[in-house]
Amino acid sequence: MIARDATPVGPSEVKPLEESEFGLFQRLVQREAGIHLGDVKRALVAARLLRRIRDLGLTTYGAYYRHVIEDHDELRLMLDAITTNETHFFREPRHFELLSQTLLPAWRAEAARGDRARRIRLWSAGCSTGEEPYSLAMLLLSELPAEENWEIEILATDLSTRVLDRARQGIYMTEKAAEIPRAMLQRFMLKGFATQDGNVKASPALQSVISFQHLNLNDEAYSIGGLFDAIFCRNVFIYFSRTTRERIVRQLLENLQPRGLFFVGHSESLGGTPGLETVIPTVYRRTSVDAAAPAPDARASSRRNEAA
Repeated sequence: MIARDATPVGPSEVKPLEESEFGLFQRLVQREAGIHLGDVKRALVAARLLRRIRDLGLTTYGAYYRHVIEDHDELRLMLDAITTNETHFFREPRHFELLSQTLLPAWRAEAARGDRARRIRLWSAGCSTGEEPYSLAMLLLSELPAEENWEIEILATDLSTRVLDRARQGIYMTEKAAEIPRAMLQRFMLKGFATQDGNVKASPALQSVISFQHLNLNDEAYSIGGLFDAIFCRNVFIYFSRTTRERIVRQLLENLQPRGLFFVGHSESLGGTPGLETVIPTVYRRTSVDAAAPAPDARASSRRNEAA
């Protein structure tokens, strides 16, 4: 997501961000991440990039832009700097109610009939600092236990390496952990002491079922292996243009099981998308294998049009 706060550009040793320079970053971020930076984000971008410019000893945003396009590592740091990630445990409770009350019982019944293996794969796309995949892991481990031969696998991806590092650590302030149901908090989160007093840490049981991976949803293809029973891509699409959003949805659906569920954020809608039917608002079911995948030349044409 794009941060909503902004601070003054700061001391005069770095020249203010010019309109033409901002345009360069707008196009670069659109091309690399698919994220649209509106003109109102100019002050925010200036503030967010200022520290990197100072650290590199540069004096203009134009010089920093030239450095970014020549250095892939700096490009990643730049994208980290201008994006932020707001999330919390068990966000959007209706989604977790649907999982607990409808989807998990259906999976158990299918497994009992022999219609499916006792293996569940979920994808948290845009996982931020990890609260979403850890919440999913707590729910699934509680209701589909290993003692009953269930195998849980959760892929958690994000564009930002900074938030992925925090997610892998799995350490959160106790105040944030208050959002976790008490039974799950006691079972799955370890209480910190000494230097970690006031924090909790995700238990090894949680961490063992989650794989964190850097992934750019704007890429041509995703190296993630296999299909998922459900994909959570919540509060991400609001930052993409319509063309980019439609292309990314098609690519995500290519990685979703037929009849698998697709979850988006409370302010997002995929109604009318080919290959999807509405289950409840913001939750969709994949209805067709073929409808999700455009012809290769169509996708390439879409990318060329965006680049233009």
